[in-house]
Amino acid sequence: MIRNFSDYLQNFSFHEIYQKIQDINSNPNSYKKIEQILYDIQNEEKPTWEEFLYLISKPALSYLEDLAQIAYKITRKRFGNAILLYSPLYLSNECKSICTYCGFRYDNQIKRKTLTIEEAFQEAMILHKQGIRHILLLTGEDYRNTSVSYLSQITETLQQYFSSIGIEVYPLREEEYRFLRTKGVDSLTIYQETYDPIRYKEVHLQGVKKRMNFRLDCPDRAGRAELRKIGIGALLGLSDPQTEVAMVALHAQYLQKKYWKTHITISLPRLRPAENVFNIPKVSDHLYSLFFIAIRIFLPDVGLVLSTRESPHFRDGMIPICITQISAGSRTEPGGYSGYDSTEQFKIEDNRSISEIVEMLKKKQLDPVFTDWVYAVK
Repeated sequence: MIRNFSDYLQNFSFHEIYQKIQDINSNPNSYKKIEQILYDIQNEEKPTWEEFLYLISKPALSYLEDLAQIAYKITRKRFGNAILLYSPLYLSNECKSICTYCGFRYDNQIKRKTLTIEEAFQEAMILHKQGIRHILLLTGEDYRNTSVSYLSQITETLQQYFSSIGIEVYPLREEEYRFLRTKGVDSLTIYQETYDPIRYKEVHLQGVKKRMNFRLDCPDRAGRAELRKIGIGALLGLSDPQTEVAMVALHAQYLQKKYWKTHITISLPRLRPAENVFNIPKVSDHLYSLFFIAIRIFLPDVGLVLSTRESPHFRDGMIPICITQISAGSRTEPGGYSGYDSTEQFKIEDNRSISEIVEMLKKKQLDPVFTDWVYAVK
């Protein structure tokens, strides 16, 4: 079992670190220890990863208000009042993988569609007219119908209209990330889904996504390709949530240290209902809030993303405390902004328009940001 993680973060790949970690106790039960960590934090001592495990444990819920106040102060100090807005653009729901939790999975009899280059442009322009300048392109895991060449044609078409183009697609090789960077892509979002190797096998039944380690090493390939932003996360509900959050935080800390020129973001999406996806495990709002708050304290400079998977009430409450980036006006099916008839990946919870989100942020004395010039310079 690793004891001194700081040395490993400097000297090993995350894949190697991951293989060395055994029997993580991500739910240590000690109120006295939590109180000591809280005291140290209030005296501006940064918690270690081992101490972070106490902050995401259920006993830490008793100190949620105190931790939230600390997270709020850190967020305002590091990020000011800025909240970056982006919108997803689904290019395709065609997929060759079978992931039990996803509406796009190969064995689902759904309405499939892959946008043409022109259709993708039309979808993007709908968002552009509403002020969006950060766009995230998404596909299912279909290497043929949504090839790297296809992605490059779309990003080339869009790059003059958007200050940032991100991708959330199947894992690519390092040289492919480098190629797409020349075509306008500056950020990658790649969720491990679950860091539990046993559970990973249980929920990924077919396709390239079965290769857990290939996916685990994906942020490293993007980091070596010098993408400006990398977003990671776990899909909460697939496995023990505390363990997942512990691994996401360690992974983010590793990436921050190794690829210090790249901005790292974290999202913790909760499972949502989808086509033929039922019996969704529940992660309570209080525990979910604790995860974000604890990450902000542990990793003060990481970006925290909260999507339209969550309810308006929950988003409105959490955003001022520790969130730095949110999606707005989202659709999760290809052609959704134009009204094409295709199946969504999952159901969203916050259906407010982009203008309504902007108004909400302003009422909370927050500054909605559409163009982050750090990423606008290609």
